[in-house]
Amino acid sequence: MTKAEVIDNVAQRVGLPRNEAARVVELFLDSVREALIKGDKVSLVGFGTFYLRQKRPRQARNPRTGERVQVPRKRVAAFKPGRAFRLLANQSPPPKPQESEQRQFNM
Repeated sequence: MTKAEVIDNVAQRVGLPRNEAARVVELFLDSVREALIKGDKVSLVGFGTFYLRQKRPRQARNPRTGERVQVPRKRVAAFKPGRAFRLLANQSPPPKPQESEQRQFNM
């Protein structure tokens, strides 16, 4: 689902014009981003928690040249689904493969 599809879904369910639904979605995403940048966790009960995780510096290899490079430490966004969300996800049937995925296996 893309952001545009989320906006359309919100507009339809709440009965808002699309531009107002887009503003609501953007404000929500901005709030999550700002909280994460400040170092806060964003917990949505019944859904999950967004947080920043620290990745250690590491050695890597440039696949083109084979040269070893140092990758600096960095912060990455992470998501831990809540218990209710995990249970719901495990109850629903697996998604049907998309047409492009079906073609890969039917050669």
